[in-house]
Amino acid sequence: QWLSDRKKRALQKKDVDVRRRIELIQDFEMPTVSTKIKVSRDGQYIMAVGTYKPRIRCFDTYQLSQKFERCLDSEVVTFEILSDDYSKIVFLQCDRFVEFHSQHGHYYRTRIPKFGRDFSYHYPSCDLYFVGASSEVYRLNLEQGRFLNSLQTDASESNVCDINPVHFLFAMGTAEGKVECWDPRTRNRVGLLDCALSSVTADTEIDGLPSISALKFDGALNMAVGTSTGQVLLYDLRSSNPLIVKDHHYGLPIKSIQFQRQLDLIISADSRIIKMWNKDTGKIFTSMEPEYDINDVCLYPNSGMLMTANEAPKMNIYYIPVLGPAPKWCSFLDNLTEELEENPESTVYDDYKFVTRKDLENLGLAHLIGSSLLRAYMHGFFMDIRLYHKAKMMANPFAYEEYRREKIRQKIEETRAQRVQLKKLPKVNKELALKLIEEEGEEQQVTRKRKQKNLPSLLKDDRFKVMFENPDFQVDEQSEEFRLLNPLVSKISEKRKRKLKILEELEAQEQEEEEEPEGKASDAESSESSDDEKGWVEEVRKQRKLLRQEEKVKRQERFKEDQQTLLKPQFFEIKEGEEFRSFKDSAKKQKLMKKTLGDRLKLEEKLGTLNVSDTTVGSKQATFKLKKSEQQKKQQEAERQHRQERKTLRRSASHLKSRRGRGRLFH
Repeated sequence: QWLSDRKKRALQKKDVDVRRRIELIQDFEMPTVSTKIKVSRDGQYIMAVGTYKPRIRCFDTYQLSQKFERCLDSEVVTFEILSDDYSKIVFLQCDRFVEFHSQHGHYYRTRIPKFGRDFSYHYPSCDLYFVGASSEVYRLNLEQGRFLNSLQTDASESNVCDINPVHFLFAMGTAEGKVECWDPRTRNRVGLLDCALSSVTADTEIDGLPSISALKFDGALNMAVGTSTGQVLLYDLRSSNPLIVKDHHYGLPIKSIQFQRQLDLIISADSRIIKMWNKDTGKIFTSMEPEYDINDVCLYPNSGMLMTANEAPKMNIYYIPVLGPAPKWCSFLDNLTEELEENPESTVYDDYKFVTRKDLENLGLAHLIGSSLLRAYMHGFFMDIRLYHKAKMMANPFAYEEYRREKIRQKIEETRAQRVQLKKLPKVNKELALKLIEEEGEEQQVTRKRKQKNLPSLLKDDRFKVMFENPDFQVDEQSEEFRLLNPLVSKISEKRKRKLKILEELEAQEQEEEEEPEGKASDAESSESSDDEKGWVEEVRKQRKLLRQEEKVKRQERFKEDQQTLLKPQFFEIKEGEEFRSFKDSAKKQKLMKKTLGDRLKLEEKLGTLNVSDTTVGSKQATFKLKKSEQQKKQQEAERQHRQERKTLRRSASHLKSRRGRGRLFH
């Protein structure tokens, strides 16, 4: 979706995924949603119904394209192909109509008394059995062209039905979670299974009464039942107890059940997942979760091909070679799958590099966020791999040299694999690591003698890995706590320091590619005092004495620093427009602010700046005068002086005019 049309055309030539993309049947889709999908008995035609507008599409597998399309008056609940090809089709529609189509198109239309949900065709008698929102099962005879006496059941409503292909037993699943079995010859009920009770096991959690949502016969004796709470029950018709109960663990109604006889598998599907499991053991064979919700599943006969009708325009086709061979009209799939297994996979994102915001800041490309060069995705961005390499080269021009040096080091280490391996110590807390290694060796000797299991080491535990990598976790041996709590550590640490020095020298010699010197007799082991308590007390006294001396030196240094520091006067800046009177005003203000609101109001009433009175309604009315700041007072004083000057000027001007008038008259 990021690429232009020109890029897409170029991608088709190079990209493996695009070249692998196979369109088995041209335009194998619906305008909006597909609801049901079936295959004709001869295997040549695939028919699917969907919306919108309600329609049926027939696809010819020999031509790998669409055969015809017919629009209908209302949505199709389910349909059945009565002939071997597409010449006879029956549709059950959502407005109670039953529509018959022949080879040329629409043939006849009739109506059933109640809304239908499913139907089955009884071949020996040419009867259609309709179940739905009624306790009756309606029978329509296609030979006589009329309705026959309906079957009266104990159920309030029925959801699904099916007819056994061997002995033609009619079974229907009810809304109460029961399965009723009827003999079409005598029109009597011959069996009743309470599937709702059997579906509830110790591991299942259900909300409400499970109803029957799917039903399918396999052979003469097996029957699979799907419930609205997501359980699949496999029955032997000779027993009222299920052989196995399989839970989908999604709590969604089972939409479809299919049998795969070659591997003894049951393919059950709800709206979210398709599960394939062994019907004898219940063990999962595989499962598939399409991107969109599933409405129906159809297994192509005697093959490993699976088709689904989804809540999306595109109808999915899956080919699983383990289930069986490819159909004869697409036998090339077997060769393609073998080639796909041999060739390595490559992704569409080979030309892009995923970077986080931190990576962009390190590369100096943070200013590109929001531009077309970066495509936001999840917690980061996709950018062109060429731009990434250029930016990385500019940010770190010596990256190739470091990479080359690292490769050379790895090659040298590979050649040294036959030499004697030294114990690699971490960079942080080397003494602690050496102590743990020694203790681990001692524990291994003890466990060998006692034949016990070895305890895990702290050095190999991921929870304590940071303690030997991050310098913040370095043990401070000069701290007061360490020296008082570990007074005898100094003696043992001297021995370990000598060992560390020897190991570091050997590592340095190994890095310089010099020959390893032969081992020398270590004189690190010295005689230790047998009286541990006496040595511990002496060491504690010595450490405390040293700590007191250090504290005394620190105090003397702090005293000298205090004497050297001179007291400097502090200056305070007064804001512009304010006059400094005294510190008493600020003290008065602080005292006034500490008083309660009631006390402040009383004080303002005395000063005359606030007047509180009762109104006729019964509420309080407060009038107050705002205090003027010094700047406002100065401004008002300047305005008053300006007005006074203007008045004096006007008076003097009028006086001069009157004198001139008098002089003229006199003259």
